[in-house]
Amino acid sequence: MSRTTSTEHTDRGPLDKHELAALVAADIPRGAFVNLGIGQPTMVADYLAPEQGVILHTENGMLGMGRAAVGGEVDPDLINAGKVPVVETLGASYFHHADSFAMMRGGHLDVCVLGAFQVSHTGDLANWHTGAPDAIPAVGGAMDLAIGAEQVFVMMSLFTRDGISKLVEKCTYPLTGRRCVSRVYSDYGVFELERERVRVRSAYGISLDELRSRTGLDLTS
Repeated sequence: MSRTTSTEHTDRGPLDKHELAALVAADIPRGAFVNLGIGQPTMVADYLAPEQGVILHTENGMLGMGRAAVGGEVDPDLINAGKVPVVETLGASYFHHADSFAMMRGGHLDVCVLGAFQVSHTGDLANWHTGAPDAIPAVGGAMDLAIGAEQVFVMMSLFTRDGISKLVEKCTYPLTGRRCVSRVYSDYGVFELERERVRVRSAYGISLDELRSRTGLDLTS
C-alpha cells in the first residue's frame, strides 16, 4: 500500500459516481481477476483500460465480462449479476452458477469491489441487511466474495442522507465479513485500512479535520 502523505482536494466538491468508478478502476492491478458487486461497483467496468488486462468475473457464471452494453450491443441473455446487459471480451467463457461460486470461495479472485451500509475501522463489512424490520435482506454472493477475494475494496457514499458516517468505530448492522475490507472509496475520500487504523489517502471537498470530526474516528494521514 502507498505510504504517501494524504492529499486534500478542498478546492472542489466531492467525487460524483463516475469519478469514483474511474478512480477505483485506475487502482485495480494489471492482470487481476476481479468481481464487481451489484450497484455502483458495476460502473467500474466502464473505466477499465484494455491495457490493464483485467479479467472480470460475475457470479451468475461469466469470466471475461466487459463494460455495460449500449444500443445494438444489448443482448438480454448476456447480463451481469445485477441484470445489467454487458458485452463480452475476447475469450469470455460461461459456466454453471456453482462453478462460479467455487471460484469465489476458492481464493481465485484478486480483488472484489462491493458496496456497503457500514465499514468499521478494523475492516468489518456490513452490506446485506440494515436490520430494519421492513428491510429486504440481500445476501447474494457478498459473504463468499468478502472472505474469498485477496483484497476487498468498498465503494460507497461516505455519509447517509442524515449525514451519519458509514465509516464507523463498530458496525451496528449485521456483518457480512470480519476484518476483510482493505480499502474504502467514497465520494469524500479514499481510506486505507491498516492494522487497527484508518489512513486517509485523499480527501475531496472536505478537510482532514472535518473528516475526523464527522466520522468520529482518529484518522491518520
